[in-house]
Amino acid sequence: MDISRRDFLHIAAAMGLLGAGGNLLAKGAKRPDELSATDIMDFRSVGKVSLLHICDLHAHLRPLYWREPSTLISAPDLTGTPGFLCGRSFAEFYGIRPGTLEAYFDTYLNFESLAAKFGKMGGVAHIKTIVEEVRRDRGRDNVLLLDSGDTWQGTAVALKSRGEAIVKAQNYLGVDVMVGHWEFTYGKERVKELIDMLDADFISQNIVDDDPFSDDFEELVFPPYVVKEVGGAKIGIIGQSFPFTSTANPKRFTEGWSFGLRLDTLQAYVDELRKEKRVDCVVLLSHDGFSVDQAVARKVHGIDFILSGHTHDPGPRPITIGGTTIVIAGSHGKFVGRLDIDIKKGKVADFEYKLIPVASDLIVADPEGESLVESLYAPYAKELDRVLGHTKGLLYKRDTFYSTFDALIGEAIHDRMDNEITFTPGYRWGTTLLPGEAITLDNVYEMTAITYPEVYTFELQGAKIARLLEDIADNVFNPNPLYQQGGDMSRLTGVTYDIEIGAPSGRRIRDLKVGGRPLDPKRRYKVSAWGGNLQSAGENLREDLIKPVYDITAAYVEKRRTVDISTKSNVNVLDVPCGCPRRGGVC
Repeated sequence: MDISRRDFLHIAAAMGLLGAGGNLLAKGAKRPDELSATDIMDFRSVGKVSLLHICDLHAHLRPLYWREPSTLISAPDLTGTPGFLCGRSFAEFYGIRPGTLEAYFDTYLNFESLAAKFGKMGGVAHIKTIVEEVRRDRGRDNVLLLDSGDTWQGTAVALKSRGEAIVKAQNYLGVDVMVGHWEFTYGKERVKELIDMLDADFISQNIVDDDPFSDDFEELVFPPYVVKEVGGAKIGIIGQSFPFTSTANPKRFTEGWSFGLRLDTLQAYVDELRKEKRVDCVVLLSHDGFSVDQAVARKVHGIDFILSGHTHDPGPRPITIGGTTIVIAGSHGKFVGRLDIDIKKGKVADFEYKLIPVASDLIVADPEGESLVESLYAPYAKELDRVLGHTKGLLYKRDTFYSTFDALIGEAIHDRMDNEITFTPGYRWGTTLLPGEAITLDNVYEMTAITYPEVYTFELQGAKIARLLEDIADNVFNPNPLYQQGGDMSRLTGVTYDIEIGAPSGRRIRDLKVGGRPLDPKRRYKVSAWGGNLQSAGENLREDLIKPVYDITAAYVEKRRTVDISTKSNVNVLDVPCGCPRRGGVC
């Protein structure tokens, strides 16, 4: 689809999307001054190179609602810094006015009322319109579309097609280069098959074959980098897949592959691109996470830009550390990052960046994309569009400790297994449903669509439960971001506890109770868990009760018809009095 800016605005006008002055305003928008992104495509171009960036799509081909966290806390020195900002602290840091499109996309503030005003977000047909507008404006040969991974997993259509539907969507968008993380949970052989289907380059400098019986022992599994000629310049792009894949996800999927940060080899490839390949600009396409990539920028020299992913952060403004500029483009297809680069005399002279909100009620969908998505869903549409029930309140996912959708899953598992404790993983991906909305089977999969969905029920000693929570807290709240392996705190049903974030390792959790009673370290508790390997630490596994989490959750919603989940967290934070503190934990 080739459209000029004039055509783009003409189509929008024909659909009644333009307000006074040609701005991309929704029907019924109250005042232009409420919409600070009045012209979503407006941009001050520089140079001849444009890098478009998406990350953490999590297989969401259709528009959706996605609420940003109302609690986002880390170690004391990190809380309130980029990567650990939410709500009012986020808005204050980035200068975002209340009630605007940016406030809706970037924070949880007034989410329900702004959702009614601005509508859904994302969708590949809407992303395509933005991408093609930039290609038309800048010239196709001057634009690259880069994907930081977590793209092939997260929805039913992805799971049921074993990733193929999403690769087709990437090829439609024209993705040029990508890296991975959740992609690897399809297993090594399937990953290779999908890469063969993919038109883009799949690169990673930090995945090594460590199978001593392999012909490729100690060799890189994927090319470490690719050099692209863009806008008359040589751009060296190094791939950095998620360094903790084999610990964050079951190792069986990547047995024989070794993951890590590998900063020494990263530095070597930067130097190789500079000295041997004579590139004009070095880009790290990363799935390290926003805070980890800030640490990488302090340790590895010579990277011009890091296009980050994994932690789902919206980054309206780039941050620069030691000459390296870092950007991140949110999650779930909500944003396209646009980075224009001016290269003169073999180096970066200037750049301009904008985080473009994919406001799907404002940005016209590409008809070809709509047809593609419909065809990809067609084999499963009757099953996935089935309404299971309705939600009385807001169902959301993202939060450091507690979310209503996770609580719903925990309730469903408890109801089915009659257990005392349910562990639900602190994944960042999912969906959001507004009060009164129908809950479809597709929505349930959007929260649970993994290749290892089994819920296990077993016995676990109280002392092990306490140690496990401390270990999880040490990962999530480690003061060194290089040791944070991603994800939020595991969600627990049937348990309450206090936590002191800034306490020493192993001493953060206090007043741990099960069913309202203090945890007995010697007692064995009936525990259910999914999305990990916790069952291996327990005893007396009930194999007769093993069942996929999406089946359990769907059956529970269908049984209840209307779900009403409390918004009150089961976790009390002792040393941070609010969910979205400014730097230093100030509320």
